[in-house]
Amino acid sequence: MLTNPSQIIIRNQDHLSQQRVLVLNHEADSLPKALLDVAESIDALALDYHHYLQLEPQANSKLRCYFGHQLPHDDKYDTVIVYFPKAKPLAPYLFNLAAKHLVADGQLLVVGENKGGIKSLVKLLPDYFSTAVKLDNARHCLLYGSSLIGDAPAISLSDWTSQYQLATPQGKVTICNLVGVFSEKRLDEGTELLLSHLPTLSGRVLDFGCGAGVITAALLKAQPSLSLECVDINAMALASCELTLAANGMTAKVYPSDGLAQTTGSFNGIISNPPFHDGLASTTGIAQRFVADSAKQLQHNGIWQIVANRHLPYSDTIAAEFGQLTVPAENNKYKLYYFQKI
Repeated sequence: MLTNPSQIIIRNQDHLSQQRVLVLNHEADSLPKALLDVAESIDALALDYHHYLQLEPQANSKLRCYFGHQLPHDDKYDTVIVYFPKAKPLAPYLFNLAAKHLVADGQLLVVGENKGGIKSLVKLLPDYFSTAVKLDNARHCLLYGSSLIGDAPAISLSDWTSQYQLATPQGKVTICNLVGVFSEKRLDEGTELLLSHLPTLSGRVLDFGCGAGVITAALLKAQPSLSLECVDINAMALASCELTLAANGMTAKVYPSDGLAQTTGSFNGIISNPPFHDGLASTTGIAQRFVADSAKQLQHNGIWQIVANRHLPYSDTIAAEFGQLTVPAENNKYKLYYFQKI
């Protein structure tokens, strides 16, 4: 099943006849494979690891799939398709990346949902692209076309990074935040509650949903001997975490994981401010899987501690998986959940 933005691209696939095409920031569907009906070849770069995992099994000699914030090569394409991102500040970065990989006068197609910010495209598009022209309007989505008319600047992550000092209960740390990664440039209430009641850990510890690395940096500030692993599903978050570690002179293993699926072995500690905020059924399901998988991968005497919106139904899930439930701290918005495997 194709998403609405993907369906509008299929409606206009004649624009891609016998072309080398790059799809940036694609969604969790098979649109890149479907375009092989008309295109010469397709490369697809996912910034969401779950989207990459959905598509990668369909790769073949004409369809190459990648995950990350950049491609691992400098190949050029006749057309680049950009899915307008949910995080609007990420859009200019994607346009710069598209320009880097387009041939001279190459075609840029940008698709997105009407409610997702794409109507601001004409103002957002850099001057090395021609003025965007609306090509189609269907399924509550818009498709715009443009072409590369000038030289785009080389991509340097430092140009897209906000670096700032953050006061934590463990001391000041430097945070590096790439565009598209949520940050308030201060400790959010949930993370502050978690770090204010941080347990003493040892051995191999997992920071699940690491984001820009705030919890990771605070952990290593207080307990530098930890063997820390940081996982996230978002490519920009993972790159941000790596930059944060470097800025603080710290070391940890940073890699993508869809839930805990790409982690291996067991952990002495699992710490998280999980990215499950809205309470939707699908989000709750992800949270439940995280709790269940944590129970399996926590070592004897291992410590599991998370902070979560108090309205989310964690209590029953944690009690079902761990057999007991401790709430060492809470406020009017968040609860801290703690478990030690005896």
